Amino acid sequence: MDNLSPVDRRRAMQAVRVRNTKPELLVRKRAHAIGLRFRLHRRDLLGTPDLVFPRRRTVVFVHGCFWHGRSDCPRGRLPQTNGEFWSAKIERNKARDSAAIELLQRASWSVVVIWECETRSVEKIDNCLSPLLLGS
Repeated sequence: MDNLSPVDRRRAMQAVRVRNTKPELLVRKRAHAIGLRFRLHRRDLLGTPDLVFPRRRTVVFVHGCFWHGRSDCPRGRLPQTNGEFWSAKIERNKARDSAAIELLQRASWSVVVIWECETRSVEKIDNCLSPLLLGS
């Protein structure tokens, strides 16, 4: 059972941001600290990647475990209420992500996906960004 009223739940869900999320800010801060320079949210690229490294032709998506359906993370589990709605929504998000990644790769872009739970450790962020450092 949801411990919030429908009005409060709606307010909470409307407060979820698309850009400048805490995990995204952590990745940006770490990338900048190790000397990587990037552009943000280029709308001309499919999926509007969170970070774009034009010289390296690499994009980085920072995915929330819940919103993008990470099955091996506790934060990725579906709510117990309104399961059909959430299941369909997360599946659409996953399909959209897959299509964007595939089209970017066809256009010769390298794609890195960093999950929200991976941003809790600087070492994991560095590990995800290491392919960018090798290209220097």
